[in-house]
Amino acid sequence: MSNLNALMVAVEVASRKRDDARRALQDTQAAQQAARDQLDQLEGYARETEGRWGTRPDTVRQPEVMYHHYQFMDRLAHAASLQGNVVGDHAHRVEVARQALLDAELRLASLRKVLERRRLELALQQLRREQKQTDERAALQYRNTLQSAASQEH
Repeated sequence: MSNLNALMVAVEVASRKRDDARRALQDTQAAQQAARDQLDQLEGYARETEGRWGTRPDTVRQPEVMYHHYQFMDRLAHAASLQGNVVGDHAHRVEVARQALLDAELRLASLRKVLERRRLELALQQLRREQKQTDERAALQYRNTLQSAASQEH
């Protein structure tokens, strides 16, 4: 019975680990989405900025202004590139967390299966004990009946 209790404790621990893995996956997915949103925001801002500069083709701009604009756009593109790397890192973390959750779920399922099998074995052992006791009582009763019948004949 202590073996069964140990299995029940193991199932409980595995359940908690699975729940922790699920929360970790949700957290990494949320972080990935936040990074993706930030990248989208940077790319949207870059498109918007380029759109504003290209709205008036007849406008003449000073070379210094154009230089600063191109420098700003390069920095913005660099920031978007870095953020793209962050999104990629988060995608990797999500996959690692997803695999950890899958491993935890498999562990929990296997422990539950072992626990159920052990419970069935214990129930079968109990049935066999009860059947053995019933058989022994029936044999004892039959023997007593035979002995009392034999003693009444003499």
